[in-house]
Parts: sequence; structure tokens; C-alpha cells
Amino acid sequence: MKNISFSAGARGFRVAAIAIAAVAGSFGVSGAVWAQATPAAAEVANPYGLGALWANGDFVARFVLLVLVAMSMGSWYIMITKFVEQARAGRRAKSADDTLWSAPSLAVGVAELDGSSPFRFIAETGLEAAHHHAEALLEEVDRNTWIQVSIDRSTANVSNRLQDGLAFLATVGSTAPFVGLFGTVWGIYHALTAIGIAGQASIDKVAGPVGEALIMTAIGLAVAVPAVLGYNFLVRRNKSLMERVRAFGAQLHTVLLSGRKRPVRAVANAG
Repeated sequence: MKNISFSAGARGFRVAAIAIAAVAGSFGVSGAVWAQATPAAAEVANPYGLGALWANGDFVARFVLLVLVAMSMGSWYIMITKFVEQARAGRRAKSADDTLWSAPSLAVGVAELDGSSPFRFIAETGLEAAHHHAEALLEEVDRNTWIQVSIDRSTANVSNRLQDGLAFLATVGSTAPFVGLFGTVWGIYHALTAIGIAGQASIDKVAGPVGEALIMTAIGLAVAVPAVLGYNFLVRRNKSLMERVRAFGAQLHTVLLSGRKRPVRAVANAG
């Protein structure tokens, strides 16, 4: 009995060893087959892409793609130009503080500022309002109110100038994803229509055209995200710059009324 049990156990061990060897061999064959098939699969060119989308697309698909490209180019142009403009305005703010308040008179200080500086525009507006207050049409308006209104109006003009182009960025950020989605829906519609006419609904006939149509949505998101980020960045810099513009206008108003160039320091020294 013991010999029979031993021989049965040995037979079972041999069967298990043969099975393990067979499984290992199958994995080896599968690995070899996969290793041979992988390069061939990698060499297959993708027939669906941006080039195929443009080549095979109809008028609507190409128009949507051109609209997205125009949105992207316009957004980047505005973001770059507005950033340069804001940096230039910051340098002019520093120049106005260093030049105007240290000049012998406001007229001399204004003449030394850059001709296209918004701070020179505000200063010239304030000086003109102070000089022309004595005219007959303004005799019923006190000098303080007239100068304040003139400076506020010029400050509002500067603010509107700094906000040029930001509405375009906001529009692109809010509408570009929907434009891309429209292109995707249009592409899927035409892909499904072509499949229905051909009468073939295999996975390769469905997945390829649908995946190609989704490129429009990806492009729409790629256009919208930089526009939104750029809009928020430029708005924050505009607020900081407008604080300096309003502070300049308030100090100019005080100087025009008091006839002193540095009223803040004069009050501090008097205290």
C-alpha cells in the first residue's frame, strides 16, 4: 500500500511538472509572439488626426477650426500686448512720481513727462481745468468741484483704455469650449451618418471617426484655458495700476487747490 501511494504521488508530481512546463512554454511563445507583434503594431500609422480632420472635413468643420485658430491667435496677441502696455504704464507711474512732484512747477513737470503717458494726460486735464475755471460758463461751479470732475473724467478714460481687449479674452474663455463642442457634434453626426449609409457598424468604423471629431473639443479647451488665465492675470494687474492712477489724480487735485507740490509732506512737517 505504501508503494502504491508513493508511486501515485510520484505520478502526480510528474503530471504537475509537465503542466508547469507547458504553461511556461505557452507564456514563452506568447511573449515571443507579442514581441514580434508589438513593433508591427507600433509601425501602423494613425489614419485619424488633425491632418485627416482638415482633409476630410466639410465646410462647417473647417470653418470651426479656423474660428478656433483665430480665437487663439487673438487671445495670445492681446495677452502679450496688454502685458507690455501694463509694464510700460508701471514705469511711467514711477517716472511721474519722480519727475512731476520735484519740478519747479506743475507746468514744467508735465512738459517733462512722456507724451503718451496716461499720467501726463491726467495732469494736463487738471491744469486745463484749473486755468479755465474763471470763464463765464463756469462761474456758478466752484473750483474744487470742477477740477475734481475733470480729473475723474480723465481717470475714467485711462481705465477704459487699460481694459481694451479684456472683453475679447472673456468672450473667448467662455465660448471657445462650446465652439469646439459644436465641431465635435457636427463631426460625430457626419461619422454616424456615413456608417449608417455604409451599413457597417464595426468598432473600427465607429471609434475612428468619433475619436477624430473629439479633436475639436480638445482644441476648444486648449484655446479657452489660456484666455481665462490671461484675463484673470491682466485684470488683477489693471486693478493694481488703477490704484496708482487714482492716487496720482488725488494728489494732483490737492496740489492744484493748495498750490503746493507735496501737501502730504508739508502737513507731516507742520505736525
